[in-house]
Amino acid sequence: MTAELISVGTELLMGNILNSNTRYLAEKCAMLGFDMYYQVTVGDNYERMLSVVQTALERSELVILTGGLGPTEDDLTKEVCAAAMGMKLVEDPHTRAHLEAFFQNNIYKEIPENNWKMATVPEGAIVLDNSNGMAPGLILEKEGKTAILLPGPPGELYPMVEGQVMPYLEKRQNSVLVSRMVKICGHGESQVENKLLDLIDGQSNPTIATYAKTAEVHLRLTANGETEEEALERIDPVLKEVLVRFGDAVYTTKEEVTLEMAVAELLRKNGLTMSSAESCTGGMIAAAMVNVPGVSEVFMQGMVTYSNEAKMRLLGVREETLSAWGAVSEETAREMAEGGALRAQTDLCISVTGVAGPDGGTDQKPVGLVYMACCLKGKTKAVRYQFKGNRAKVREQSMMKALDLVRLCVLEYQKSREEM
Repeated sequence: MTAELISVGTELLMGNILNSNTRYLAEKCAMLGFDMYYQVTVGDNYERMLSVVQTALERSELVILTGGLGPTEDDLTKEVCAAAMGMKLVEDPHTRAHLEAFFQNNIYKEIPENNWKMATVPEGAIVLDNSNGMAPGLILEKEGKTAILLPGPPGELYPMVEGQVMPYLEKRQNSVLVSRMVKICGHGESQVENKLLDLIDGQSNPTIATYAKTAEVHLRLTANGETEEEALERIDPVLKEVLVRFGDAVYTTKEEVTLEMAVAELLRKNGLTMSSAESCTGGMIAAAMVNVPGVSEVFMQGMVTYSNEAKMRLLGVREETLSAWGAVSEETAREMAEGGALRAQTDLCISVTGVAGPDGGTDQKPVGLVYMACCLKGKTKAVRYQFKGNRAKVREQSMMKALDLVRLCVLEYQKSREEM
């Protein structure tokens, strides 16, 4: 099936709002095995919207539109699609009752007259209830073409897609499509692709797709079959080969697991506690770890020591070390990690110190230079990175690489214990 995405809203064209819906829906369509050749953004103008929708319906079997379903005059998506597909608008009693109930349980008791616009739907449409807002979603079917109209706010769109749209679309598949995710640290996208070139060049079923993320690469292995079991059997040998080729660089094969979740689970599995001592990342490592539910079992303390005085007072970094090597140095990173573990009384401490920029760089220590160290049970490993990008990018990469350093050190610790 060919699918096309249309994002509606002048605010999207002007860059006032980040269009995260398109990425989310494109991934969902890819998971279902739909072919997608076009994604269009159009402003709130009836004639331009009508032209875009008519073109999409001519060249694609499935058109998914987001936005423009609200109560105001410039919310035109429903009206445009009804006109393009030759369907008249009628009032839907179920949606009207939903709107009445929404205002009964709302701080605004009076229902503005224009809100009743949302109770009209194209005749024959499948109405998708919106449990997180007012405007319903709609599915229009006519002459082999389908248009799915979704509300723009992600908090309304995502639940509607997961709970109602995906089950609808899955029924339209001729086969079962199954995906498995592999998340890899320590390699760039081109490096990952190069290592898998023979598998990628020969792919048909399953397929391998690479996605570059900050300091990591995700692989999606997708196969179809008459049954889920058949699709999984096709994925399994390819998945095993990928795991052999990348070894410890793979931190999970589960879609929902993040790097910080994998780190927390490794610490928990090995009965280890962790702290962080951060300079240029300013608490980002601690914040990432605290994202993980139940992490208090393993993450004890985060220390932000941005100034030299704080490094000496809170972590015990020696003044002579700072004088001789500077705050951005392997020596300082080591003392930060060792002092952090001692002061926090944790089995492990990860430290980061660097030049995030845009100022402060020198020929010897340019912007993007970052040192980090992991002290685990008295054994310290330090690494040096030269990151590219702006201040935010340098800090984000530093945080991700630091978490991966923790992961690798714990894996090494785990292996040494298993060999004993």
